[in-house]
Amino acid sequence: MFVHLDFVEGVANDRSGVRYVARQAKPEGIISTKNQVIRYGKEEGMLTIQRFFLIDKSAIDKGIQMVESSRPDAVEILPGVIPKVINRLSEQTSLPLIAGGLIETLDEIQEALDAGAVAASCGSKKLWNSEV
Repeated sequence: MFVHLDFVEGVANDRSGVRYVARQAKPEGIISTKNQVIRYGKEEGMLTIQRFFLIDKSAIDKGIQMVESSRPDAVEILPGVIPKVINRLSEQTSLPLIAGGLIETLDEIQEALDAGAVAASCGSKKLWNSEV
């Protein structure tokens, strides 16, 4: 069992809160987006998973820095399956969907469009005037 400490109400995201969960619930490990929680979990001998929301290039860079700092046992990255999510949302709403974040190739743009996005937003200048 892993406990996602960011979602546990009434338990602080500090050393004493992590210690309490480790000693009372005795999970195999914890999940958190917070560096210090990961470090405290490791101090308590638990496996740790650091969670990231990868919304753009700067989030990736920041995530890498966080991993180097906290040294978790594993990393959970979100979003995991963008085309699937785009498809699901396009079926549930009539609003136009624009795919953005982490788009680096024309193939990725095409996958987003095929899944139901009407456009793609990207920071890579090499893709700005491309046609798919």
